[in-house]
Parts: sequence; C-alpha cells; structure tokens
Amino acid sequence: MEPLSSIESQYGHVAIPGIAKVVAGQGNLPKIHITTAQAEAEIYLHGAQVTAWRPADTAETIFLSEHSGWEDGRAIRGGIPVCFPWFRTKSDNAKAPSHGVVRTKAWKLDSLTYDQDVVIATLSTESDEATRKFWPYDFRLVHRITVGTQLKLELITTNTGQSSFQFEEALHTYHHVGDATKAHVQGLDGATFFDNTDSNQKKTQQGDILFHKATDNAYLNTTSVVELIDPQLQRRIRLIKENSASTVVWNPGEAGAKALTDMGDDEWRQMVCVEACNIIQCAVTLDAGAQHTMVANIEVLP
Repeated sequence: MEPLSSIESQYGHVAIPGIAKVVAGQGNLPKIHITTAQAEAEIYLHGAQVTAWRPADTAETIFLSEHSGWEDGRAIRGGIPVCFPWFRTKSDNAKAPSHGVVRTKAWKLDSLTYDQDVVIATLSTESDEATRKFWPYDFRLVHRITVGTQLKLELITTNTGQSSFQFEEALHTYHHVGDATKAHVQGLDGATFFDNTDSNQKKTQQGDILFHKATDNAYLNTTSVVELIDPQLQRRIRLIKENSASTVVWNPGEAGAKALTDMGDDEWRQMVCVEACNIIQCAVTLDAGAQHTMVANIEVLP
C-alpha cells in the first residue's frame, strides 16, 4: 500500500473508505474525490467548487478549462464557482475580486456522509478580515453538495451580523457540451433579460437561446425549469431551481474566449453556462440573524 499524502492524512477522519476521500488535486489544492455506483465527482475546497460530475453511463457534464490556473487567490476556470455577495464586477469598486469574496477562498470541509449510494459533502466559510476589506458585513455560507444520479447544490447564507444586508449570489455552472453552436436552451421563452453583450439593454427572449455569437444574458423573475439541449452528446441537462429568481445563460464566443487568459481559444465550443442565481433586481435582502437557501438541482436526461 502506498503511503498517504499529507492532505489525505489531514482529512482521513472524514473519508468514507472506497467512496469519498480528500486528495491532492491540481496545484496540490485539496479536492474531494467521490466514486459511487451512481456517479463520480470532484469538489475542490478552493471555492467549494465542483469541478466534475459524471453520472454512471454518461459523459462528463461539467466543463473545466485545460488552461485554468490552480493556486491560492486565483479562480478556477470552469466547474461550478460560488459567486457571493456580488455577481460579475463590484459596481462601486473595480479592484474588488470578480464574482465576490468566496470564489478563491479556502472553505472548511464540515462533513462527508454516505447513504443509499448518495454522498453529501458539506463545506462552509464565513466573513473575516479579508472579506470585510471589500464587503463590511458578517455572514456564514454553507455549500451542501449532494452527489448521485442528480447533482443537488444548496447555498445557505446566514446573516451573522447586527444589521441587514443585500447580496447577489450564483452557482455559476459550466456545462460540458459537444458543440455549443449546435446546442440550445429551452424554458426561457418570453422572459425579460438584460443583454450584457449589448450594454445591458433590456430585451425579451424569443424562442430558444442559441449560441451562434457571444451570449451573456441575465433573465429576471425566472423560476421555471430550464433545459440545455445537446444534440451532439444526445442528452438534455435539466436545471430545477428553488429560491432563485433569476437565471444567467453565458457563452463567451470566439472573441471572448481569446480574451480570457485561462481559456483556450476554441474551448468556448465545449461549454455553456446555465446558472441558478439571484442578481440585479432579484438580489436578496437578509435581516440580522436570518437565513436564505438557494437550490439548484441538475439532472441528465436522454
């Protein structure tokens, strides 16, 4: 038997033999590796970020760039980043980190549990001196990730301070597709959205969303089921949301991908983001001591 790495030894007390353990990932960052009869998955403690999920007898469902950086303080390009407490750039501070203060933070692994071929990983983080540098409020976040034939993500926000605050949040899911130019998204026909590729002009969706050009749409007041149709891989990826009043659909297109240093020039063809969120007019106001839970259920269908 090979000796355990220092990371495996550190987290050995939470490991589930033959099912789930914490190992050294890319850049020697700790990641949870899960293997059951139903699915395989990987979750980095860096950002509490899911980077892989493959239900049995299916191709990988999560996109991860081959050019992603793997180091403290740097975002992982792909997977499912947790965006909080703002989305995109901070409106009043361009120097603040994109998508908030927890995306590149090392989260704590609270527990791993296993029952009936389903693994639940619970990770948490909270406000500290580093987060207060950009956002002055006290909070605790829990990301509960259920891995099985479905992937269930629960982002639980608690206001641990003395005053109310408003926040944006997103589970910024990069889905792997066979060819984005042949994929389309159903379920948002007639929805109002802001088009971030066109100076955030307010528009109305007509029919399915196609990806023949750069797409960066924030759909408001959307709670319906959304499906990403992928004829190349012959599957549908279904998103069912709870306590999420907005939906973002994003693909950078050819020019956008070339402008990203951590994405290959042609990798835009392999991904489409469809994400549960509460942003812009759908931002959440949370009173002192109160809690809010946003849920994304992801399922792969023929």
